[in-house]
Amino acid sequence: MHLKGIKKWIFILAGVLLLGFLGLKLFLYWVEAAPPAVEDKSALDWERQTINDSTFQVKNNFLQKNEFGMWEMYLEGSPFERGVAGGMLSKELLDYQEYAFASGIDEKVPGGFYQYLLKLFIAWFDKDLPEYVPEEYQKEIYGYSLFAADEYDYIGQKYHRKLNYHAAHDIGHALQNMGLVAGCTAVAAWDQNSIDSNLIIGRNFDFYVGDAFAKNKIILFMQPDEGIPFGMVTWPGFMGAVSGLNMKGISVTLNAAPNKIPEAIKMPVALLAREILQYASTIEEAKAVAQKHPTFVSELFLIGSADENRVELIEKTPDTTLFYTQEDYMVVSNHFQSPFLKENETNL
Repeated sequence: MHLKGIKKWIFILAGVLLLGFLGLKLFLYWVEAAPPAVEDKSALDWERQTINDSTFQVKNNFLQKNEFGMWEMYLEGSPFERGVAGGMLSKELLDYQEYAFASGIDEKVPGGFYQYLLKLFIAWFDKDLPEYVPEEYQKEIYGYSLFAADEYDYIGQKYHRKLNYHAAHDIGHALQNMGLVAGCTAVAAWDQNSIDSNLIIGRNFDFYVGDAFAKNKIILFMQPDEGIPFGMVTWPGFMGAVSGLNMKGISVTLNAAPNKIPEAIKMPVALLAREILQYASTIEEAKAVAQKHPTFVSELFLIGSADENRVELIEKTPDTTLFYTQEDYMVVSNHFQSPFLKENETNL
């Protein structure tokens, strides 16, 4: 082949690569979630007051470090107001959390090329995520995202990536069967198996993205303008619940269940648990919330009720929602226990 012909093919190859690169850029732009519409953004005019190096206040909302070295946060108001107040209060923690998360990904997925492929896959897989996240929680996440760091915009625009982070818990659970992620366990006892007959629940939480990511967990107390006040353990900017208790005595903890590789995005399980905390005052109401929303991974929701003095396990897969209970105790690992799902091939 003559030199002239070689140059021609080089130019053609370069053009194809350039068009492909521009196409991927347009694809990423197309699938990025647009922020929800918020009519009243006056909360952005609020200012944070610094009481000391570990106590901050915005209106009635506050963030403080307690005597045990744990961060405590209180948020109230409308969804957007709660998000803005949370972002203002925890700006530094929010920056550090994203640094820790991005560093954890760097360790698990080294190399810019593989991370770009991962970004493309998640962008495609999560493209319909806004359809499955209640508008209330989208507004809350949007308020938080306005205080996200610019340096991580290469991952995605602020609201889009903060929304997508809420599905990371599910993706981790989907990998659980591959031995890459440890699973949580829980135990509950009441009646004759409890010293005073009252319900007691304990659980451990295994979701590891490095020591840095685990450093700044927050005990969040929320009084929403709609629903039941509740408390939950979370991280800066994360509005889902993995462990929580509301003022009606309903508790929720999550445990991964046997999963197949998910086929399509649905509601993240932590946001489903959050909705149970905020809107359920009985186990039956919690079950109704769980049945209302499809999820894209299998999950076990251990629901406790102080008033009813018992627990019930919600066993949820992308295809079905079942319930399981025992007389006076419950042990939950990462397996289905109800008769129908117990013999499931993946469970076995």
